[in-house]
Amino acid sequence: MFSSRLKFASLALVGVLVGCGQPSPASEGGEQQMQPASVDVQTMQAQTVPFALELPATLSGSKEVEIRARVAGILESRNFEEGDKVEQGESLFTLDLEPFKVDISRAEADLLAAKARLESARRDVRRLGSLRKQNTVSQQDYDNALSAEEIAVADVKSAEASLQDAKLSYEYAQVRSPVTGIAGREQVSEGTFVPGPETLLTNVTQLDPIRIRFGLSEREQLKMRQEQEAGRLNLPQDGHWTTKIKFQDGSFYEREGVVNFSDVRINTQTGTSELQAIMPNPDFKLRPGQFVRVVLEGARRMQAYVVPQKAVQDSGTGKFVYLAAKNEQGQLVARPAPVEVGEWVRQETPQGIQNGWVIHKGLKDGDKVIVEGLAHIFFPGMPVVLADQKPTQSASAE
Repeated sequence: MFSSRLKFASLALVGVLVGCGQPSPASEGGEQQMQPASVDVQTMQAQTVPFALELPATLSGSKEVEIRARVAGILESRNFEEGDKVEQGESLFTLDLEPFKVDISRAEADLLAAKARLESARRDVRRLGSLRKQNTVSQQDYDNALSAEEIAVADVKSAEASLQDAKLSYEYAQVRSPVTGIAGREQVSEGTFVPGPETLLTNVTQLDPIRIRFGLSEREQLKMRQEQEAGRLNLPQDGHWTTKIKFQDGSFYEREGVVNFSDVRINTQTGTSELQAIMPNPDFKLRPGQFVRVVLEGARRMQAYVVPQKAVQDSGTGKFVYLAAKNEQGQLVARPAPVEVGEWVRQETPQGIQNGWVIHKGLKDGDKVIVEGLAHIFFPGMPVVLADQKPTQSASAE
């Protein structure tokens, strides 16, 4: 009796649904009735799209300079603050200058004496020359006078070199920075005797420009070369990629650089070769040792298909997209199409900048990829209708 009541209730429920104008769970042929899902599609057309690489990188100064005194002396003063910016040619340390001033004065006096001796020798040559014409002096006396003049000329040049050396030592005693950069910690305090270049005084790191160092795997390089030979990829000439820096929070540094070095050797431990880019850094926002991500741009992928990121589904065994295609009965359905995805690209769309997948395999020109309405597709082969072709409610009611 209970089963009879249950059957009666089920029949009554079906009657109510039919009476309310709702479709019954089963049609006469036993096939399930379902309203087509409203979808938007994107028609595939091969295009040229940017190709970029994003890699981890570290920053280092373009020059790491050790500051050493070229002359010996007592360190009299430090002329900079540790960690501050110093300009090229700025004096960082000053040795006791008095001994060097004395050396300059002595060299100047020696030069004056040498010039006086030269002038005296020249007068002797002129006098003996006229007497020699009158045969009143011997040829030997005249030759001796000429030799004395030549020696005096050499003495003057030697004295001039000594004076130049004294002035150079005086300049070296005002230890100057050879580059513009950030000064490190002092290694020697005031009052210390500095014996010369063997003593390190401090370091200066040149930060403008700054170097970006990163590795590119041998596998990735081989893949790019193969795609270039096949005509699917156009790489920058001579490997001069345009370089951008991406910070840990996802923001980008406002300036761009360029790759200027690629090592031909492969690191046997990491399987990568080292690359280097140079980046302008006039405001010193970038610092050595900083970990960033480098984005390499300038390449182009040829004859590529790009679909919005949200259109690519994952079946657990691979990626696929839904195509709006007709089945054997001529009905428009959502047909799954396995695809091989590549890298992401950023594209300008009417909705703004969006990420898209580059599709290597699985699509062809004219394919209509479903990009909106995927949440209403419950199984492969489900009927769909294009949103711009969907009949209005009033037309359906009629």
